[in-house]
Amino acid sequence: MPRSLRIVAAIALAATAACKPDFNLKNYTSNEALYTASLSLFQHHKWADAITGFDKLSTDLPPRDTLLAPSYWYLATAHAKQGEHLLAAQSYSRIVESFPDDSLADDAALAAARAYRDLWRKPSLDASYGETAMNSYSTLVELYPQSPLVPTAQKEMQQLEDWFAEKAYLSGMYYMRRKAYDSGNLYFVDILTKWPASPRARDAALRLVESYKAIHYRDDAADLCARLKQRAPKDQGVAEACRGVPVVAVPDSAAAKPLVPPVAADTGAATTPHR
Repeated sequence: MPRSLRIVAAIALAATAACKPDFNLKNYTSNEALYTASLSLFQHHKWADAITGFDKLSTDLPPRDTLLAPSYWYLATAHAKQGEHLLAAQSYSRIVESFPDDSLADDAALAAARAYRDLWRKPSLDASYGETAMNSYSTLVELYPQSPLVPTAQKEMQQLEDWFAEKAYLSGMYYMRRKAYDSGNLYFVDILTKWPASPRARDAALRLVESYKAIHYRDDAADLCARLKQRAPKDQGVAEACRGVPVVAVPDSAAAKPLVPPVAADTGAATTPHR
């Protein structure tokens, strides 16, 4: 198309858009008409107007109206498209709470979890939204065990757990760098007991050995090193961290047990130091 014609077409399109009346709730005299109009706006990616329409429907529709659950869904999704993750999560959660038997419920639980997860932008930040996301994932798995979305939720839960482990590791290293070893150990033990499958579990175990050596918890260092060598006999990092630690025997039956006993997370130190 010649440039002049493109300009004319653009001007005509702009004029048409300018003449189109704004979305006005007063133009719709029934919930059904407003729902149809709001859905059209949603499908045309008019997120703000769609939010206006579905938000009104979410308050005006009777509690058991068949349009209420999808209204929550479109309201939540439009908020998500606007980057309003908290509002999106809250609307998705209303489907699970108010319509647990609806066909949208498991989808909404997953979407709510993802919206809360998106609010936790990196592991070093406050993990409150991450914990709420984990609760939403757990809701999906526990309430809808037959849902085809469960494997996806479980995979994303593992990714979230890796972030929890990363956050704990960063906190542990903060204290370790300041030689506050007992405080740091709490975080390293947490990783080994709560998130043993996370990528940070090995690092936490090595830092724990180094900490035990620094504060002369020799029995603890020897026991942990023995378990680490049993599980990863060729790991050079383990060999380096455990250099100089006395060798002790570990029963073969201990191979599948946690690297540290869960009770250690409550005490901060497994035994009295041997000096």
